[in-house]
Amino acid sequence: MPKTVSVVIPCLNEEKTIQQVLDALFKQTYPTELMEVVIADGGSTDKTREVIEAYQNTHPQLTLRLVENPKRIIPAGVNAAMLASKGEIIVRMDAHSIPQSDYVSRCVEALEAAKGENVGGRWDIMPSNDSWIARSIALAAGHPIGVGDAQYRHSDTAAVVDTVPYGAFYRSLLDKVGLFDESLIANEDYEFNARIRQSGGKIWFDPLIRCQYFARPNLNRLAKQYWTYGFWKLKMLKRYPSTLRWRQFLPPAFLLGLLVLAVGSIFFKPVLFALLAVIGLYVGVLLVVGVLQAFKEKKIAFALGVPLAIATMHFSWAAGFLVSLFSPMKKTKES
Repeated sequence: MPKTVSVVIPCLNEEKTIQQVLDALFKQTYPTELMEVVIADGGSTDKTREVIEAYQNTHPQLTLRLVENPKRIIPAGVNAAMLASKGEIIVRMDAHSIPQSDYVSRCVEALEAAKGENVGGRWDIMPSNDSWIARSIALAAGHPIGVGDAQYRHSDTAAVVDTVPYGAFYRSLLDKVGLFDESLIANEDYEFNARIRQSGGKIWFDPLIRCQYFARPNLNRLAKQYWTYGFWKLKMLKRYPSTLRWRQFLPPAFLLGLLVLAVGSIFFKPVLFALLAVIGLYVGVLLVVGVLQAFKEKKIAFALGVPLAIATMHFSWAAGFLVSLFSPMKKTKES
């Protein structure tokens, strides 16, 4: 028998994209009568709720419910939506991502084929607007130099991986590994997947399962996002140290190395030359990436914008990670 599916979405002030998400879900190839969409709103102060309520009225074919998320953080929103849902399969989605028309169908197929306990796909990273810096950020967020071996951002090969964005799984999995950890403001997906792997399960990445993800619109928002990622990554790693990957270790190690060289250069002149050489090599690599992207996209501004975005990602993530070493668990609104 065909499985019933619940698409769960945590949401906060997403009036610019929430209708696009709902339109994409309404147009899914999976039977609409077998789907429901449950949105957990964290108290939006824009027109998000009005858009959702209007959609309920104009699209009665789609079961769409709005529940409250008083804690206003993503993992709590996911949990609230899951607990209010009824489907045999849960598909996690975000309010700023737009799934392809066959997204749900491919997730269900992968689960029924027992590819993994949690399955997910690739982000097609899109700019938030048409400015040169927003477009640069989108390119950087999908480049291996910017994100390392995070396969869901750039890989075309299906494989067992350490994590996928969002993910789809049988509801029964929650009885085995529990809900999302609400003490983590970010990295909640990774932590959930770590528990699945520890329980003997697999995380399956299929590049044919695709959705559009809208990157941050400017360097300030990008820096806040990656600082948060780095800060909460260390909190998660303290619980699961064996999940550390080289892409997560290199940025803080690089930043710490630069700080050590900077201090050493005050006392030893040869250390200054080493510091300048390392910085020069790093800048050189980023400029090469930027120039290649500029040629590929036929826009000269990317020669500067892409290196700036990648450096912002690296150093913000690294700074958040290192600060987290000396900070207690605390909440931050950016996610």
